[in-house]
Amino acid sequence: MDKKQCNTSQDPEVRKGPWTMEEDLILINYISNHGEGVWNSLAKAAGLKRTGKSCRLRWLNYLRPDVRRGNITPEEQLLIMELHAKWGNRWSKIAKHLPGRTDNEIKNYWRTRIQKHIKQAENFQQQSNSNSEINDHQASTSQVSTMAEPMETYSSPCYQGMLEPFSTQFPNIPDQSSCCTNDNNNNYWSMEDIWSMQLLNGD
Repeated sequence: MDKKQCNTSQDPEVRKGPWTMEEDLILINYISNHGEGVWNSLAKAAGLKRTGKSCRLRWLNYLRPDVRRGNITPEEQLLIMELHAKWGNRWSKIAKHLPGRTDNEIKNYWRTRIQKHIKQAENFQQQSNSNSEINDHQASTSQVSTMAEPMETYSSPCYQGMLEPFSTQFPNIPDQSSCCTNDNNNNYWSMEDIWSMQLLNGD
């Protein structure tokens, strides 16, 4: 019970919430005269009802004279990305390479800006890859379907009924004796002509 009473009695002494202008001036004047030191002792010596952590963050992130104001430049963004790829989430070490920028500012910028854009780029890349895979699959299936279609076969034209049948009637065969006597007359049929005509008619 005594410990709880001591804690409750000490809680009202520590102030929380936004810093006032008066507190900022007290902290600035004290550090300008005595320099930085142990922050818990500094808060008590300066007469601030703040924790040492609160004083340190207020000084480093807002009140320090060399704190750089304004938006982070594209050059600083590239440097943050390069150092983060090398060291990861070591914000204090990264902040040492960006004069005037605090580790808290760099951490917030990374999480709210850079990391968000990286995730969007990854999602876009995954979506484009899935779309390309779908297009490739559709192209392959269409190619397979065209290959599976039956090929047109060539059929020779049918001339049945278009050609007149050969006449089965043969001209009068002259006497062999007359054929033999007159070989130079082309009007006479020879036996070879008759056989060839029979073969054509299928007889």
